[in-house]
Amino acid sequence: MVNLKFKKLALAAWIAPLLAAAGMVGFSGSVWAQAPQPPVATSVRGLPDFTDLVEQVGPAVVNIRTMERVRAGSDGAGGPMDEEMQEFFKRFFGIPMPNVPTPRQPQRPNRPQPEQEQPRGVGSGFILSNDGYVMTNAHVVDGADEVIVTLPDKREFKAKIVGVDKRTDVAVVKIDATGLPSVKIGDVNRLRVGEWVVAIGSPFGLENSVTAGIVSAKQRDTGDYLPLIQTDVAVNPGNSGGPLLNMRGEVVGINSQIYSRSGGYMGISFAIPIDEAMRVSEQLRASGKVTRGRIGVRIDQVTKEVAESIGLGKPQGALVRSVEAGSPAEKAGVEAGDIITRFEGKQIEKASDLPRQVGNVKPGTRGTITVFRRGASRDLSITVAEMEAEKSTLRTPERSSDTPKSPASVQALGLTVTALTDAQRKDLKVKRGVRVESAVENAARAGLREGDVILSVGNTEVNSVKEFEAAAAKVDRAKPITVLILRGDLVQYVIVKPSR
Repeated sequence: MVNLKFKKLALAAWIAPLLAAAGMVGFSGSVWAQAPQPPVATSVRGLPDFTDLVEQVGPAVVNIRTMERVRAGSDGAGGPMDEEMQEFFKRFFGIPMPNVPTPRQPQRPNRPQPEQEQPRGVGSGFILSNDGYVMTNAHVVDGADEVIVTLPDKREFKAKIVGVDKRTDVAVVKIDATGLPSVKIGDVNRLRVGEWVVAIGSPFGLENSVTAGIVSAKQRDTGDYLPLIQTDVAVNPGNSGGPLLNMRGEVVGINSQIYSRSGGYMGISFAIPIDEAMRVSEQLRASGKVTRGRIGVRIDQVTKEVAESIGLGKPQGALVRSVEAGSPAEKAGVEAGDIITRFEGKQIEKASDLPRQVGNVKPGTRGTITVFRRGASRDLSITVAEMEAEKSTLRTPERSSDTPKSPASVQALGLTVTALTDAQRKDLKVKRGVRVESAVENAARAGLREGDVILSVGNTEVNSVKEFEAAAAKVDRAKPITVLILRGDLVQYVIVKPSR
């Protein structure tokens, strides 16, 4: 019976195309009852072969070990920490692996000890030029007392750190060698989501390991200055600093981060786009540091609700939450509550676009910034300043609890407000606004609270209690009302929704 059934199916499979060609289809219950389906549009391809790519690029990928000098006996555990664990703690927690004495190894009395070198971390890198410049991650070499670069042919070199940029996590080191194999730099703009990519590096110290996957997404916002490439290429501690390659064997990124709850690879990894990294490396090679522009604003995203309520249309641009005193932005006339929509003619689609565009501008450059303010756009002339390495740009005003309150008050929109005293204006560094004394009903549900300073209602600026009352009187209470407030030293939009 089984053989008979098999013969019938085989016969049907042979006859069906002939009957279909003759138009003899549609017999209910038969194996050829359905009409042939249209061909699938996508072409079928075989799996990619990475062998030639690896042979071509592999010789230019290096292993990087770092050492640190410690006093003998300072490691209470009695021995050097695993290099992989050093790398793990440094990358994912931002701290070196703690050296805690074990109960069986009690602390010895403090006395001078000679310094000795011990392993600090492991990573990867790739050779940019045949005269020995190597690119890697900043977190791989930052703070190291000694950097050792091992080539695939097992030659080892002590490397000099040329420059480190923590903001982009890019570093350049130099080894004393010539005639070295080097990588080719690719075009990130040509990289497409779904494209095959390859990583070469030293995961857990295993040199010249190759993993492959696809580009999962581009322009991932995980840092202030870098829109990262997301892939599903297996990347683990030790892969940091190694190249991400396209199928032409060109470097399109530096493997830098992973998303993980365990510390190991979980299917999501991130790479620094090579075009951004090359801009940084050029400055590092020229001066050992990166110079960036700044305009002195603290910004936030523009929500859909805010964009619609103030007439911006779609959520775009960067909401200015505060302006640094004496900054280029203040001198240009930028105000808290403005939405920056363009810089130097380039569209600001999201808040993270602004620091990247400004950061790429040479300090001292004079340009134009476009802001959306109270229903209209305006262009402002601005001179970009230089970003300092570390600077606290904003101060939270100290408010005195015994600051006198103005007796003038009014109730509207579920708010009781009073005029600001001269002392309050000076303390808050504002020229306009009214102070919220209490918030009830819809205003309270929207998040307004005592101490907030209302700067505008709708697109109407508020300079006094009288102006607040007039602005509140003319808004449509059946629609959401946009209120711009100052809280602490930051401004934000609050949407007061109508009662249902």
